[in-house]
Amino acid sequence: MSEQTIATLAVVFPGQGSQSVGMLSDLAKTSPLIEKTFAEASSSLGYDLWQRVQQGPEELLNQTACTQPAMLTAGVAVWRVWADQAVYRPAVMAGHSLGEYTALVCAGAMHFTDAVSLVEKRGNEMQNAVPEGSGAMAAILGLSDEQVGECCDQAAQAEVVSAVNFNSPGQVVIAGNVQAVERAMALAREAGAKRTLALPVSVPSHCELMKPAAQQFAACLEKTDLQLPEIPVIQNADAMAHQTTDGIRQALAEQLYRPVRWVDTIRHMSDRGSRLVLEMGPGKVLTGLNKRIDKSLTSIAAGDSAGIQKALDVLSAANTV
Repeated sequence: MSEQTIATLAVVFPGQGSQSVGMLSDLAKTSPLIEKTFAEASSSLGYDLWQRVQQGPEELLNQTACTQPAMLTAGVAVWRVWADQAVYRPAVMAGHSLGEYTALVCAGAMHFTDAVSLVEKRGNEMQNAVPEGSGAMAAILGLSDEQVGECCDQAAQAEVVSAVNFNSPGQVVIAGNVQAVERAMALAREAGAKRTLALPVSVPSHCELMKPAAQQFAACLEKTDLQLPEIPVIQNADAMAHQTTDGIRQALAEQLYRPVRWVDTIRHMSDRGSRLVLEMGPGKVLTGLNKRIDKSLTSIAAGDSAGIQKALDVLSAANTV
């Protein structure tokens, strides 16, 4: 059967935070594409990524320079399983932070092995930009975007702290210098936040502290072969699908120090006609966020056999072709 692009179908890919030891073991039992994809990545990295993902240790998997290729490979592997089983193709894609690279690979804009090497360098540049222990991230629940921004402004005191992930209404992640983040968390609690949660990361992603990393990483991006994607990819930095490779590269560099505009991304998808959003990769973090952003969307975590089958059933029943 020939491939069919479904105007109402969108696919999204998760980023760091969705990884876990043993992820994708379910799919690997039924599809050789999983281990085959990880073997490709391993040849670029110089170590057995599948063994690292399946056996850990967790602290090694959670190191940024390992997490990024692991999550990229996991998303690409799930997409390949989907492409092998389904004729349905999405009309648009996106990825959360690191997941943007997964989307670009799956949309045909970037070679997989090039992307594996690229995101490993990205992780190293991010880790090198800020000494370990001096940066922090935290989730703020129950305040408006504006309230979180005000807390950050008051807490900065000549340091860096800002809103960096607009994940869903009432869920914003902040990042910056450790003390500034702690001050912002305290101010958020005073302002009525339902919860403030320090995140277990060593790199304060998507804030001004990442500008040196972005400058170094831009040179890597320039050397990476890039084509226009066959499927539009909405990018994090401005919630736009860029029409030139220069625009894509610039948005990727800016993504390191600019906020992830996930709410705007999902609303952009909805405005383009998306009605079913599939999360391809480990976990269901984005599926939960998407349901809070737009309740009119059907969101399915299609990262295991059951999720993929559910998505196929929904698409078949919709008879939208």
